[in-house]
Amino acid sequence: MGVAGSGKTTVARALAKDLGWPCFDADDFHPPENIAAMAAGRALTDAERRPWLDALRAHIDALLAAGTEAVGTCSALKAAYRRRLGTDRDAVRLVYLDGDYETIRRRLAGRTGHFFDPVLLRTQFDVLEVPTGALAVPIDQPPEAIVRAIREALGL
Repeated sequence: MGVAGSGKTTVARALAKDLGWPCFDADDFHPPENIAAMAAGRALTDAERRPWLDALRAHIDALLAAGTEAVGTCSALKAAYRRRLGTDRDAVRLVYLDGDYETIRRRLAGRTGHFFDPVLLRTQFDVLEVPTGALAVPIDQPPEAIVRAIREALGL
């Protein structure tokens, strides 16, 4: 979890590849109207996020029921969102990719091909509720080092 540009997708894909696990990205669960809103520079309301979070929860529940280990990404900026996703369950491990506004703003300035309007970064930091009980990993290191830190800390 983390704000846009924190490296969620890059790190998740690398971690999943290392572990031989499937990987899913929360962005793929957004309905088209949410993507259009964010691409237009409008932050989503909690009401607009609810169906998206519920679809993610259903996906996580299905993976758990099948006994399938996986790596997933989701901004999950608020504690209420994380509760709705069920990240408080023992079988779900939450990793927070921790970075400061300026570092991530610079990353987003160079990113292409993604629907997220970088103007929304400030709104993400404004609503971010840093998780307690999650593994916090600083993003000021290469993705391989972040993956190594996650694997070591979680015993994977």
